[in-house]
Amino acid sequence: MASILIQQQVKDFSAWKKVYDSKKDFRASNGALSSQVFHDAGDPNKVTVVLKWDSLAKAQKYAASPELKANQELAGAQGIPSVSFLEEA
Repeated sequence: MASILIQQQVKDFSAWKKVYDSKKDFRASNGALSSQVFHDAGDPNKVTVVLKWDSLAKAQKYAASPELKANQELAGAQGIPSVSFLEEA
């Protein structure tokens, strides 16, 4: 199983979360099996997302998609996200 760990600063967590939740079908149609959302205890606008995938190739394709970039902009993401691709050991 593969995962993506994304850390991103956002303008407003509540607004970001509404957009994120509305894109559940987009994530699922690209192969996401599940997702978890966290925000930093000291800065609620610093978001960490962990997405699980059945394959690393699908995770990488999703992360490179123009639609994801558009969704991030719509949600108020700021700066360049930190993205790590992980494989279960």
